[in-house]
Amino acid sequence: MDKKDIYEHLATIYLDASLKKKKKKTKILPPLFNLPFFIFLFFIFGFTIILSAFINRNKSLDFQPSFVLQPAALKINFRFDPGPKETYSIALNKLDLNGFRTLGFSVKKVDYKKEPVALRVRFTNQFKENSEIYVKNIPARWQDYRINLSDFKDISEWSRMREVSFVVEGPGAKEKRGVLYIANVKLLK
Repeated sequence: MDKKDIYEHLATIYLDASLKKKKKKTKILPPLFNLPFFIFLFFIFGFTIILSAFINRNKSLDFQPSFVLQPAALKINFRFDPGPKETYSIALNKLDLNGFRTLGFSVKKVDYKKEPVALRVRFTNQFKENSEIYVKNIPARWQDYRINLSDFKDISEWSRMREVSFVVEGPGAKEKRGVLYIANVKLLK
């Protein structure tokens, strides 16, 4: 017995290892258990789930593509002492509104009395064309409003808009002051 055989025998006994490489039996897995196949299935199912969620989201009634003009709530302290109205304007900076159909916003007043307060919504374009819509009897709880841009009849060109204004009016109000909140002012397609 030479040295190599002795080392081989000792390695086999004590270390359960051998210098000679033994052939290991490899398991042949069916193609279902291959890693590339699982990656392919993962991407197919993931893509299907994401696509179906996106399609269902677009079909929902609440989802509409929008452009937010004023996300935070605006607090308008109005006083009808010197004049019958108080105005807040949002500059549109020559914004093109041709692709939009609706103006949406939420509004409430902080007045627990039954005082009538109206809100006049006015658009102005770069050619100084004005058109306005009245929202009457603003409630003391948040109320969502949607106004079609086609209802603003006196605006002929929507491609270069200057501003949208909210004018608080108190026709016949006995109380001459109060607070009005406007939130989520956005344009909807």
